[in-house]
Amino acid sequence: MSAVWHPPADLVRRYTAGRLDPVQVMSVEAHIARCGPCRAAVPYEEEWLTAAWERIEDVVDRPRPGPGTRLLVRAGVPEHTARLLSATPSLTRAWLVAVSAVLAFAVAAARVTSGDPDVLLAFLVTAPVLPVAGIAVAYGRGVDPAYELHAATPMAGARLFLLRAVAVLSVAFGLTGAATLLLPGPLGLSAAWLLPALTLGLALLALSGRMPPLLAGSLLTTGWFAVVLVCDGALHDRFLPFHPASQPLYGGAVLALLVLVRLRHRRLTLGERL
Repeated sequence: MSAVWHPPADLVRRYTAGRLDPVQVMSVEAHIARCGPCRAAVPYEEEWLTAAWERIEDVVDRPRPGPGTRLLVRAGVPEHTARLLSATPSLTRAWLVAVSAVLAFAVAAARVTSGDPDVLLAFLVTAPVLPVAGIAVAYGRGVDPAYELHAATPMAGARLFLLRAVAVLSVAFGLTGAATLLLPGPLGLSAAWLLPALTLGLALLALSGRMPPLLAGSLLTTGWFAVVLVCDGALHDRFLPFHPASQPLYGGAVLALLVLVRLRHRRLTLGERL
């Protein structure tokens, strides 16, 4: 029978002093994890160890909510829902900074050019796409790093996707609306992106049950740009999609899409993968 190996005292001293290479550290720790006498021979400060375990428990068992989660909870959102919404990929700091930078650039360009129609048109064409892009990457395999964790919860599937979509819409509309107030020129024309954006966002929700949200968002964005190009090239009216006469068409589409989204949500069971 072979004798049981125990790390020599010199190896333990170098381990506690942090002078071992990673391979030796793993070897020593693998042994002391199952050897009581050797584990007791390793010196440690009891107060430090207790404080370290308390910090670990705080992170694992009592994680501190982030600013977004705390804000949602104060607004009346249940804590578990607030945590899921705060983990929305398209509501991360990078996405918010990118959207804010795009809108800030549009406002600055419009003011520098004293309300150049081309700059205003670029803003009106781009603004409806921002919510669509955010919703498209709000939930799903391949875009959400925590998808597998969320998929195992009762809120997975259509319910979580719709909750996140509403959150993205609210944030995107709030940022774009604030930028609209800073644009030079008449407010009515500057705000003509609102109904098109709502129409595209609801269309994405309606299509997401039949195809991945990212694909649906790409198709809607391409179709939107195609409509703008047709109005400019074939109809010779670049602002036709934003005329007052076009707004009732968007309003009717919004009402119809609201019904479709509601019906689709009723047919889906919780936990269905989008």
